[in-house]
Amino acid sequence: MAEKSFKYIILGGGVSAGYAAKEFANQGVKPGELAVISKEAVAPYERPALSKGYLFPEGAARLPGFHCCVGSGGEKLLPESYKQKGIELILSTEIVKADLAAKSLVSAAGDVFKYQTLIIATGSTVFRLTDFGVKGADSKNILYLREIDDADKLVEAIKAKKGGKAVVVGGGYIGLELSAALRINNFDVTMVFPEPWCMPRLFTADIAAFYETYYTNKGVKIIKGTVASGFTAQPNGEVKEVQLKDGRTLEADIVIVGVGAKPLTSLFKGQVEEDKGGIKTDAFFKTSVPDVYAVGDVATFPLKMYGDVRRVEHVDHSRKSAEQAVKAIKAAEGGAAVEEYDYLPFFYSRSFDLSWQFYGDNVGDSVLFGDSNPSNPKPRFGAYWVQGGKVVGAFMEGGSGDENKALAKVAKARPSAESLDELVKQGISFAAKI
Repeated sequence: MAEKSFKYIILGGGVSAGYAAKEFANQGVKPGELAVISKEAVAPYERPALSKGYLFPEGAARLPGFHCCVGSGGEKLLPESYKQKGIELILSTEIVKADLAAKSLVSAAGDVFKYQTLIIATGSTVFRLTDFGVKGADSKNILYLREIDDADKLVEAIKAKKGGKAVVVGGGYIGLELSAALRINNFDVTMVFPEPWCMPRLFTADIAAFYETYYTNKGVKIIKGTVASGFTAQPNGEVKEVQLKDGRTLEADIVIVGVGAKPLTSLFKGQVEEDKGGIKTDAFFKTSVPDVYAVGDVATFPLKMYGDVRRVEHVDHSRKSAEQAVKAIKAAEGGAAVEEYDYLPFFYSRSFDLSWQFYGDNVGDSVLFGDSNPSNPKPRFGAYWVQGGKVVGAFMEGGSGDENKALAKVAKARPSAESLDELVKQGISFAAKI
C-alpha cells in the first residue's frame, strides 16, 4: 500500500478537472506539487463531444482530438502535456474513502494520497433504471451516456445493430441529442418521455413544439406522457421490447436512457455542508471545510446576479468554476483576492442542422419571435423571458455569432421591456441594441 503526498489534488477526470489543471499550469506549479486523480483510463476530455461528434457515422470525433481544453479554444492537454507541466496524472484510480479532517484519500487498491488543498471535481453520474427497480432494466444493449466507455459501448451497438430500432428514454438534453445521432445513423428511432413537451426545464411549450415537429419531420417518433415500465429480452440477454406504462410495447434493438444525473458527493457525506443536492460553496468555491474546494456539477454556489444559490450542470460552468477556484487558491497564497464569481447561466445544444443558445433565467412571461417554421430549411427564431418588467432570459435558434453575443449581453444587462408585443416586433434587434 503506497502513500503519496501532494500540495494540491484535483479529484475527478472530467471537464472541471482538466480546466483546473490548466489554470494551475497557467498560474505556475512546481513539479510534483499537483496531482489529478481520475477513475477513468484517459486524460480529462470535453464531455459534450460524446453525444455529438463521437457518434457521427463519418468523420467521428475521437481522442486525442477533444481532450481539455479545446472546447473553449484553449490548449489541448494530452497525457504527456501533464507530465511536461510537472503535473502527475493518476488514471484508472477510484477513490473509495475521503477523510477531509485528515486530508487523505484512499483508493480501491489501498493507496493513500495526502494533500494540503483538495479540489472536488467528481461531477455527476447518470440515473439508471435499475436504480428504480424497473423490470428487465439490466438487459444487454440498454445503454447510458456519461463517460467515454459508455460512448464506446454505444458506438459498438450502433455498428452491431445497423439500421435497427432504437428507443430513447427521456426527452431532455441527452434524449434530443442522441435521438438525432441515432437517426443520422439510419436507425428507426422512438423517443419516450413523461412530460407534456421536450426539455421542459428550459423550453416553453412553443419552443418545444418547433423541435418536436422538426424531429418528427426527420423521422423520429415521439411518445409523450408515459414512461418505460419494463423490458423483455431475447434468449441471449439482449433487449427485445420496451413496455410502456400506458400499455404500449415497442420493439427495440438498442435502448438509450437519459433521465437525468446526480452529483457524486457520497464520499464526502457528513464531512462537508451541502445544499440543493450539492456541496455548498462560497463565490470562490471554498466549501465549509478549510482547504477543500468543490467545482462543476457538485458545487452549489451563489449566483450573484440573482441573489440565489444554485447547482448548475453544464460544461460552461464546469470550465469557469474550475478556473475561479484555482485563481482564488493561488491568490490567497499570495495574500491577494480575486473577484467573486459572477456567473451568467448559459446552455446550448446542437443536433441535426440545428444549433441553439440560451442565456439568463427562464422565469416570468415568455414571447417567441422570428421564423419558427420547422419545415423551413434554415429556421431562425428566438425567445425572451420577462419578469418584473425586465428581460431576464434570451434564447436563439440559428443565431449568428454576433447575435448570440447579443443574447448574452441582454441577459446580463436585464433591460426594461416596454411590452411583450414590442419584444416580438423587434426580435433579435432588441438585444443587438444593448
